[in-house]
Amino acid sequence: MRSQSGVVVITGASSGMGAEMARQFAALGYDLGLCARRTDRLAELADEIRSTTGQLVQTASVDVTDPEAVNAVFHGFADQFGSIDRVVVNAGISQGREIGTGNAHANYTIVQTNVLGAVAQCEAALEIFRKQGRGHLVLISSMAGLRGVPGFRTVYAASKAAVTSLGEGLLSERIPGVDVTIIYPGLVRSEMTTHIVGNKMMVEAPDAVRSIVTAVEK
Repeated sequence: MRSQSGVVVITGASSGMGAEMARQFAALGYDLGLCARRTDRLAELADEIRSTTGQLVQTASVDVTDPEAVNAVFHGFADQFGSIDRVVVNAGISQGREIGTGNAHANYTIVQTNVLGAVAQCEAALEIFRKQGRGHLVLISSMAGLRGVPGFRTVYAASKAAVTSLGEGLLSERIPGVDVTIIYPGLVRSEMTTHIVGNKMMVEAPDAVRSIVTAVEK
């Protein structure tokens, strides 16, 4: 039986903020559609959430740089649950390199995942929301996307600026029945930030996600 709170789909849910958002949304009574590339971790997380909250959890493997796969997974969740109330565009990577140092592939991959992947997720989510006449799209951007950042974070910051612009455009469109929220996390301790050592501004994932979930609920 579908939860009265609703259904939240989260990408990049196998670790970090994605996994913690899954835990905290489930604790609020939401059923979950979780997707990521690492299905073994997804399965462990789903079992944990089912045992601690009793919520329904469906999982699927997806590479967000494959638009057809994203579309199929999102529509599959909609079919399984009957509808989707919220999609969190969370999947992303951050291991960039200084531009011009011979490591261009790492930067291309960031753009493919963070920008093209976000577009693919928005396309699939909004197709569902437009048909439903309702839905809540949440885009996880970054404080780094508010202005240019030097060094190995240059392309990552640019990719998050694109996510911000995408969200702002959708906000201004005022799609009937559809809410859009853009979240700007700072430094959050996760697998993506293991290369950052000694920064006193680093926030633990449960604390950061608690603030994010509160903002999204509002």
